Amino acid sequence: MRILAIDYGKKRTGLAVTDPLRIIASGLTTVETPQLFSFLKDYFSKEKVEIVIVGEPKQMDGTPSESADLIEKFIVQFQQEFPTIKIERMDERFTSKMASRTLVDSGLKKKKRQDKSLLDEVAATIMLQDYLNKF
Repeated sequence: MRILAIDYGKKRTGLAVTDPLRIIASGLTTVETPQLFSFLKDYFSKEKVEIVIVGEPKQMDGTPSESADLIEKFIVQFQQEFPTIKIERMDERFTSKMASRTLVDSGLKKKKRQDKSLLDEVAATIMLQDYLNKF
C-alpha cells in the first residue's frame, strides 16, 4: 500500500506518493484546495493508500504557525471522510525553501520555477522522502 503526503495550503495543496513498495517518493500533482476532497476520493478509489502524511507547519521556535488551525480543520474532516486511513504528521519547516532550491538546481527556467503549483508538489515530495528516510 502507498503512502501519500499532503502539503496543505489555503489555495493549493501539493501531493506526493510512494510506489506500492514504499521505496520512492514522487510528486503526484497539485490540487486547488477547494477540490482536494473530490480529488482524494477519486484517487483512493483507484489506489490503495495506508498512511497519509500531513505537514505540520511550525515557526523557527517550534510553535505552531498561523496556518496550523486551518490544517487541523482539514485533518478533522479528512478523518471523518476516510476513517480507515492513518494520518501521521511531519514537520514541514524548510520544505518550501528546499523545494525552491531543488527547482533552481534542476536547471528549470525562471518562469517555470515561479509556478507555485510545482513548488507545492516538490515540497510534498521532500516531506514524503524525509518520512521514508526515517525508516
